[in-house]
Amino acid sequence: QVHLVEAGGGLVQAGSSLRLSCTASVRTSSYAMGWFRQAPGKEREFVAAISRSGGNTFYPDSVKGRFTISRVNAKNTVYLQMNSLKPEDTAVYYCAAHPASVDLPRLGSYEYDYWGQGTQVTVSS
Repeated sequence: QVHLVEAGGGLVQAGSSLRLSCTASVRTSSYAMGWFRQAPGKEREFVAAISRSGGNTFYPDSVKGRFTISRVNAKNTVYLQMNSLKPEDTAVYYCAAHPASVDLPRLGSYEYDYWGQGTQVTVSS
């Protein structure tokens, strides 16, 4: 069983930055990792994905250029650096893990087997 614990959420003003972290209970080098978010009344949304080596990443247009996903496998940790935050970024952010046989990022929530409990990010205008 893989346990994921997110941290780093909070309340910030628009234009600010936050860095989320996700620490796994297992070695992450065998897992593609992703970040998703869910705002009240909305479906879960893909935010960022990274391949198991960290060599490949992918972002939707809504966060491209503002968010950066990275990983330090030696620490079993994945990060999400969020810059130029907007009120529409307000959501609960979830970390997810996919056991990967190839070094590619995974974009669909259905592809991930393990999920963290989420961390709240609130951006005020």
